[in-house]
Amino acid sequence: MLLVFALQSELRSRLGWAVVRAIYRGLPDFQRARLEEMGLGPFLRLDELTPDVALIQALKERWDPECHAFLLPWDHMIPTLEDVARITGLRVDGQAVTGVTYTSYQELAERLLGLDVTRERSSLIPRMKLQASLGVVSARHQTGESQADYMARMTEDARAALAEEEGVAADRDLRRFLILVIGKLILGTRGDSVSCRCLPLLEDLSSVGSYAWGAALLAHLFDSLGTSSRETGVAGFFPLLQVWAYHHLPSLGHGEPRRAGAVPLLRH
Repeated sequence: MLLVFALQSELRSRLGWAVVRAIYRGLPDFQRARLEEMGLGPFLRLDELTPDVALIQALKERWDPECHAFLLPWDHMIPTLEDVARITGLRVDGQAVTGVTYTSYQELAERLLGLDVTRERSSLIPRMKLQASLGVVSARHQTGESQADYMARMTEDARAALAEEEGVAADRDLRRFLILVIGKLILGTRGDSVSCRCLPLLEDLSSVGSYAWGAALLAHLFDSLGTSSRETGVAGFFPLLQVWAYHHLPSLGHGEPRRAGAVPLLRH
């Protein structure tokens, strides 16, 4: 039981869904419009899904690394790009999310984000510094605070910190938010820091929407499933696995979205 609670806490903290949603709500209208043009709007409007820890771990244990699929009693099965598009709304065609790996991302982080990496030869940004730069200094519930009040407080904090007009400051805010979304949701990794390896792809904000972020999410998830079975959980976007399993394996039951209509495919 302690392992289940620990894994559930790990999944929640790694995902950072509530923080991302609060900042998204705090963005000015023109910034949300830019995210819509990039094709990220549907993904960012998904609500938090309560982790089904037992299901996620059971799927991981049935992952066959040789054929990159789940080995089930009747056959092999995997989520497809169509599943990704239907569940997340992310684009699965377009330019590949790839590029050159830098020895250090310090210059890029300073120039595009106004932030420092954790150490000289690193691609990681401290999560707390990134959140604080977007107005969310603390993401902890206050004593006696309801979920609605908690979200409203973080949203107002973000709104007060974000640039209200288009310009250099607004572009920096958007890149900071995108790195948080990519580093904690789309290409989430274990650990508290946020990777900025995709930062070169965000230099030209007008091209962000041309990348196949959904395909990258699925590839990253498959890579995570290939880790040692001794490691609990997965480093990728686990809600995709959860909704996919409920849809294709209906005998498992159904999920628990926190807001009605948040995940249309799951609701069916």
